[in-house]
Amino acid sequence: MSVPFVRLKVVENQQSLVIEKPLSGLSLNGKIKIPGDKSISHRALMLGALAHGETQIQGLLLGEDPRSTAECFRALGAEISPLNTELVRVQGIGLGNLLEPLDILNAGNSGTTLRLMLGILASHEGRFFTVTGDSSLRSRPMSRVVQPLKQMGATIWGRKSGSFAPLAVQGQQLQGITYHSPIASAQVKSCILLAGLMAEGETTVIEPALSRDHSERMLQAFGAKLSVNPEQNSVTVSGGAKLQGQTVIVPGDISSAAFWLVAGAIVPGSELLVENVGVNPTRTGILEVLEMMGADIQPENQRIVAGEPVADLRVKYSKLKSCKIAGDIIPRLIDEIPILAVAAVFAEGTTVIRNAEELRVKESDRIAVMASQLNKMGAKVTELPDGLEITGGTPLTGVDVDSFTDHRIAMSLAIAALNAQGVTTINRAEAAAISYPNFTATLQQICQSN
Repeated sequence: MSVPFVRLKVVENQQSLVIEKPLSGLSLNGKIKIPGDKSISHRALMLGALAHGETQIQGLLLGEDPRSTAECFRALGAEISPLNTELVRVQGIGLGNLLEPLDILNAGNSGTTLRLMLGILASHEGRFFTVTGDSSLRSRPMSRVVQPLKQMGATIWGRKSGSFAPLAVQGQQLQGITYHSPIASAQVKSCILLAGLMAEGETTVIEPALSRDHSERMLQAFGAKLSVNPEQNSVTVSGGAKLQGQTVIVPGDISSAAFWLVAGAIVPGSELLVENVGVNPTRTGILEVLEMMGADIQPENQRIVAGEPVADLRVKYSKLKSCKIAGDIIPRLIDEIPILAVAAVFAEGTTVIRNAEELRVKESDRIAVMASQLNKMGAKVTELPDGLEITGGTPLTGVDVDSFTDHRIAMSLAIAALNAQGVTTINRAEAAAISYPNFTATLQQICQSN
């Protein structure tokens, strides 16, 4: 009996993903249903908890991060049914009505949960909250949201003047501000807008470049008084609105689709159809870059689902070429840079990625980790202060690599291993479950020997 190309080894709760390319080669073929969008899943749970009445969520991501959000808001008084992909019911308790929890709120590994929740908690006058996360999250910077919240009148304590969790929050009546964010970050923007829902007057966030706009779309759907000025990259929310429960249909996460789009583009003989992908224009930087690199990706069945544009994406193998990735496009593909680095390894020429210093403060230092792990496999990757320089065309060899408990690193290395000779072992591969619990099963399903 032959050994599977893709298999898991489990030792004491740690998973290693073993990928062994057969001597005859392999190709990828089939249809893929990807998990629900993580950003939209978080926001649907949060706004559902803050709204009056019931919110129904279809297609929710079942990863660890949304589970952390659900647990936090259950502790704050919202009724949230068991999480599943079919239908989750959230019985909201209305803006300003969150309860003081009996224990510390734990955001797990989820920066989105912690940063967005801080804006909500800070505006609940007269209530005290303590929030923390796992060791990775406790090392990630929170000052980028704590400082503007303090400008609004928030009272927040934490390590290094509120720069790192654990954080304690004494809810206050906040005042609306105009905040010029030094970085284009949907988490920063969303945190301030959520705080502005209960602040006096108007709260405006102005960004240096456009970041993803899921919060704006969903806030408007729930009834917030919100206006957007695309020319100035600004969003304004008025305090005092009443949110009303909605039906939210979560499209597939383009960040999860990105792994299959790159896999289909770099593995010879491949053709994949990735179904139900959210193609919100603030998230499609990955498609623009892959098009620049010469990838053969065709959208099919384009449609609008609950206010979000959706399409099926068909990808076929093609010879890629290098490009430069920098500037205003970076906020629209920041999460996809690890897998784009893999694409660059198999592209002709030298790809340069700049203006991506934000990657150093994600679940891992993604710049350093991707450079070190791809170089272990034989790639030519140079680490830059704010990005990577990748010279493509060098054959990869299977070795032991490590995810550094970062879900996007684990999955990116798995895709790279599909084109590596020999056996690649990705240690701590269980990290993939943060955003894509069925990643390994899907990979096993589409791999075919030549």
